[in-house]
Parts: sequence; C-alpha cells; structure tokens
Amino acid sequence: MSVTELDSLREELKNLRCQHRDLDYDISKMEAQIYADSLELKRMKKRKLLLKEAIVRLESQIIPDLNA
Repeated sequence: MSVTELDSLREELKNLRCQHRDLDYDISKMEAQIYADSLELKRMKKRKLLLKEAIVRLESQIIPDLNA
C-alpha cells in the first residue's frame, strides 16, 4: 500500500472517529431528555454501530495482521 493510500485511509479513519464521537455525544444528550424520540434514538445508535464497524475495518487495513 502506498503512502498516499495510507494517508487517505488515516484521514478517513479520523473523520469516522469524529463522527462516532459526535454521535455518541448527541445520543447521550438525547437519552437525558425526558421525552426523547425512541425511534430517532434507535436510528442514531444503529448509525453509531455502523460507524464503529467501519472504523474497525479501516484499522484492520492500516494495521497489518501480525499472524499473517
């Protein structure tokens, strides 16, 4: 993998982590509300999970498997 590809993956990883952190904050804020929209909360949690999965995939591309 070239240096520019790695830089691109690292930048994307940085963006995904930022989105994940922001979404985590928004979810916490919404859960603290008395009348939180449960459907919206479920959607946000699903999005957060998808972001986490994308982060793990990118990390595995950037960091090679040591057992391979």
